[in-house]
Amino acid sequence: MPFFNEEVYLEKSVNRLLKIKVCDSIILIDNNSSDQSLEIAKKLAQKNKNIDLYQTDEAQGKGVALNFSQNLITTTHVVIHDADLEYFPEDIAEMFSLSEEFPNSMILGSRFIGYKDRKNVYKRTYFANKFMSLFFSIVNFYYVSDVATCYKMMPTNFFRNIYIKEQGFSIEIELLSKFLKYNKSIKELPIKYSGRSYTEGKKIKLVDGFKYLYNTLKYRFIN
Repeated sequence: MPFFNEEVYLEKSVNRLLKIKVCDSIILIDNNSSDQSLEIAKKLAQKNKNIDLYQTDEAQGKGVALNFSQNLITTTHVVIHDADLEYFPEDIAEMFSLSEEFPNSMILGSRFIGYKDRKNVYKRTYFANKFMSLFFSIVNFYYVSDVATCYKMMPTNFFRNIYIKEQGFSIEIELLSKFLKYNKSIKELPIKYSGRSYTEGKKIKLVDGFKYLYNTLKYRFIN
């Protein structure tokens, strides 16, 4: 669980993870926050023996935090959970159940299949995600309904042996692309979603959409 300046949401987000009791280990990585996030995380780690807290040297991006975590993972599978309350950890329990049936597959939590509760604040973001997913599927000859979802449960032996280059939202494209080269098997489950607005701290921008498209081609044909 990487985080940067999430003092408003961090404690509630971690408590959601603790409540589902499916995570054997929760690794918190502070990407050099300048607010009270680190102090909140320290208190959470002190109270819960299955929480480990680390801090990167500088605010270098999510990719640095994920690379840092690779040798710390001791479980069979790993899932990245952001601290922004857009996702619901009870969906992780369902994803893990499916991973037991398909242990070498990526289990993807999709916001575009099924009928779970979802709140999409911006229609343009919704349709942009649909378009990017279609583009990715065509380029890779493999259908993925929601490439931009944060919830991707991966076998640890895959996650440990990749180097993540991206630092922004294109991490999602990089992970998917590299996994398809590792094992062309992605299983999808519907998940809930509650998108936040830009006033609430949403960070994705138009330029990130173009990076998604560019990196879809880059990681398919070059990297």
